[in-house]
Amino acid sequence: MSIEQAITEKLTRALTPALLEVNNESHRHQGHAGSPGTGESHFHIKIVSNGFSGKARLERHRQVNVILQDELSGPVHALSISALTPEEHANQSS
Repeated sequence: MSIEQAITEKLTRALTPALLEVNNESHRHQGHAGSPGTGESHFHIKIVSNGFSGKARLERHRQVNVILQDELSGPVHALSISALTPEEHANQSS
């Protein structure tokens, strides 16, 4: 299973998102210091879930980091996160 698939599966299972986008951005970091050159080391996640309701941005990021702790302690070098509630996402879209 690819890292992208593992991230998708774990976040889906843990947060039942209304929207989940996992974008592999590793190609943008080839040759940079710290990039292992595996093609699966840099990701951007956009996730919309009721599980973030009442939580500050930092709490949401920590929640995602805990869910993905195995990936973050190994193959994933960088992860950017956009974690929103459905209401916040709807407000962004309008």
